[in-house]
Amino acid sequence: MKQHLNSTLLYVLLTIAAALILYPVIYTFFMAVMSPEEASAYPPSFFPHSFHMANFTEVFEIVPIAAFIGNTFLISGLTMIGQLITASLAAYAFAKMEFKGKNFIFSMFVATMMIPWEVTIIPNYLTVRSWNWLDTYQGLTVPFLATAFGTFLLRQFFLQLPKELFEAARMDGCGHIRYFLFHVLPLSRPALGTLAVYSFLNMYNSYLWPLLVTNSENMRTVQIGISMLEFQESTSWNLVFAGTALVILPSLLLLIFGLKQLVRGMAAGALKG
Repeated sequence: MKQHLNSTLLYVLLTIAAALILYPVIYTFFMAVMSPEEASAYPPSFFPHSFHMANFTEVFEIVPIAAFIGNTFLISGLTMIGQLITASLAAYAFAKMEFKGKNFIFSMFVATMMIPWEVTIIPNYLTVRSWNWLDTYQGLTVPFLATAFGTFLLRQFFLQLPKELFEAARMDGCGHIRYFLFHVLPLSRPALGTLAVYSFLNMYNSYLWPLLVTNSENMRTVQIGISMLEFQESTSWNLVFAGTALVILPSLLLLIFGLKQLVRGMAAGALKG
């Protein structure tokens, strides 16, 4: 009886926590289909009296939100691919290869995770400007193609792979490149999927860096596009929330379809650990 009561209490607490987390997302979608009067009313109403789907059409007329979403997907995709390549290669070197000073180099590499991004923003900006990469895709993506977090994540996963597999591959004449491509990467799909989803969403939600290095409208990302819906004279909050709903929808879909891969990655690490 006591165990049943504890389980019920746990589910109630989890339900309340889930409701608190989902409330802003659900409220955003309801605000996106409200009229200007309903969106500006105080106290705010939760459910719209009628669904104004024209809000989404009006957002496309005010700002080129489709071009912004396309830019963001391109930048996030390039960053994701770059991080998968660099992190997997570096992680394999730290996990499976022996060289002088490996542990010290890896410690220094991981220590960069302790440096706040705000500290590196100015040096990165000056470097990008000196290379004439302002307002270009290179300036938006190159500073993020390597990640200490991704290297650490994949290295820990690679270390959990059986040593006997590596020894058997070496006995068959398999070198590091072949072993990495045909053995390590296929077995590491859960960890690679986890890093892919994390890196894509992290770049998709980036705001400050694209704001610093882009000037023209055709290079803007979707996070900056949302701020363009706010005006100094007056702001139609239903349009702002409609644009926000359009922005978060792709990331929500990615989480829904990538959640299984994320869980598999975490479960595989837990089981092998």
